[in-house]
Amino acid sequence: MRLSSCLSAGALLLLASTANAYTVFVSNEKDNTVSVIDSTTLEVTKTIKVGQRPRGIVLARNGEWLLICASDDNVVQVFDTKTLEFVKNLPSGPDPELFTLHPKGNPLYVANEDDNIVTVVDIEKGSVLSEIPVGVEPEGMGISPDGTILVNTSETTNMAHFIDTQSNKTVDHVLVDARPRYAQFTPDGSQVWVSSEIGGTVSVIDVKTRKAIGKVSFQINGVNADAIQPVGVRITRDGKTAFVALGPANRVAVIDTATLKVERYLLVGQRVWQLAFTPDEKLLFTTNGTSNDVSIIDVEKLRVTKSVKVGRYPWGVAIAPF
Repeated sequence: MRLSSCLSAGALLLLASTANAYTVFVSNEKDNTVSVIDSTTLEVTKTIKVGQRPRGIVLARNGEWLLICASDDNVVQVFDTKTLEFVKNLPSGPDPELFTLHPKGNPLYVANEDDNIVTVVDIEKGSVLSEIPVGVEPEGMGISPDGTILVNTSETTNMAHFIDTQSNKTVDHVLVDARPRYAQFTPDGSQVWVSSEIGGTVSVIDVKTRKAIGKVSFQINGVNADAIQPVGVRITRDGKTAFVALGPANRVAVIDTATLKVERYLLVGQRVWQLAFTPDEKLLFTTNGTSNDVSIIDVEKLRVTKSVKVGRYPWGVAIAPF
């Protein structure tokens, strides 16, 4: 009886230890690689050769596929997340930088920086469904939780473009601060947060009225204002806390979404770019472009616990639940 109890306890411990094991994928822009990190050991387990200048990455097919913007190859590459083998190329339009997947898993919306369009791609058929004209140098891509509204940011036009996903038509344009880089919807879909790299702010836009209702600014002791360049944004599932990567300021800002006040700045690696939560939201991974590493943040304790060396100029990060 005691042996059986010990075995049961051991099995439970094993399940507990594996339940929160994730695979972290980091695109390395200058190395043309993706680093694969085990979230339990926090070590790089493999490095995959991919296309030229990989930037945006996202998971598809319930985590079976890793999609990569191979910007200088003008394609979106698909890799199998278990075997790490190349699957196929998807048409993307020229210079794909960032993309977002419809909540139902298809289609994919790709920002084409050189052509000022958003390309809509069927990831199963590998075909282009539509091309949507937007502003100059489109980059940021966010989609509402119900999949009805797509927001693209144009770096040079300084706008957030609202697109109806049924018609694939632009329905509104909202002016934001200089060089908007990222768009992130709140979990309830009521707001979209748009980071402006040169403006040094994050604009909070009401999705229903498509009006800016607030703005987050940043001040860090000992850091010049022009070094504070917001890029990646992530918001917790409960909608209470936002994390914003501040580029050359080498900080991640922790923001109370109700008050739009910065609660804390977390020191990470150099030129922090993008962010991703583990599925349980216990850890937040940041890509640090010029220190060639990722930082790991304990979300509950709001503390940086470790950095992991990856390839040159880590850019995007995506995390699979296995």
